[in-house]
Amino acid sequence: MNQQAIREEILRLKREKDVLILAHNYQREEIQLLADHLGDSLELARIAANAQERMIVFCGVLFMAETAKILSPGKTVLLPRTDAGCPMAEMADVGGLVALRERHPGAMVVSYVNSTAAVKAVTDVCCTSANAVKVVQNVAADRIIFAPDKNLASWVQRFTEKTIIPWDGYCYVHDQFRTDEVTAARARHPDAVVVAHPECPAGVADLADEVLSTSGMIRFARETSARTVIVGTEAGLIERLRRENPGKQFLSLGSARMCRGMKVTRLEDLHQALVHERHPIELSDTLIQRARKSLERMLDYV
Repeated sequence: MNQQAIREEILRLKREKDVLILAHNYQREEIQLLADHLGDSLELARIAANAQERMIVFCGVLFMAETAKILSPGKTVLLPRTDAGCPMAEMADVGGLVALRERHPGAMVVSYVNSTAAVKAVTDVCCTSANAVKVVQNVAADRIIFAPDKNLASWVQRFTEKTIIPWDGYCYVHDQFRTDEVTAARARHPDAVVVAHPECPAGVADLADEVLSTSGMIRFARETSARTVIVGTEAGLIERLRRENPGKQFLSLGSARMCRGMKVTRLEDLHQALVHERHPIELSDTLIQRARKSLERMLDYV
């Protein structure tokens, strides 16, 4: 089938099988345009928790589909590509996190939603980049073990007097951004506004005009009077910003950064997932119950 025929088949199967299609902002544009909901981890988690459809197809990476299954355990949740992984999520392990907690008695564990289901199960509260500061400010502990992103931990530390004990993980996409790219972008576009994601290194955050989650970037792009915005995040979001704000110019900070895990899903994969109902997320009831607590607490801080 050609691309248009595949799109029509996806829409037909979605209706016939009572499917909700969720897609992260970093997905390919062809996937973004077919999603029922396009958003960041926090937005999509909230939607998954309240889904009425029989089945959820999550166009994202594994930890996101796991999160949807944990929040809607009675639903069938499909991940179109089994190789859609997140290296940062895989940097944190349960054994290491438990050992770190034993070295810091009384500390609470706050884990980025970009973590495995197993890590969520030994976490007190999950967070996203959109609500990480609010979560840390409100949890009932003065010491916070923050996993797995050290850059987000560093950003959160700026807004609290609590002691943040960071896990040594990072997003390989955002960690590539450099301060000299900010300097060069400002020289080329002196009237532009520079916006960076909090997963970027601290030096980049220092030089940015705004440090925002992906949902924050979408709001900022809509509301700003600036005609040119330099964006330090994954290229998929920049495509969305351009599409939704045609009167403004959105440029990548440095060369366009791509997340391999987010880009592996194509129209054909989404179509085959719907046809064959593959690949279902399977988690034990015990793991779901333990991990669900940390996610439900996260949703209290929206």
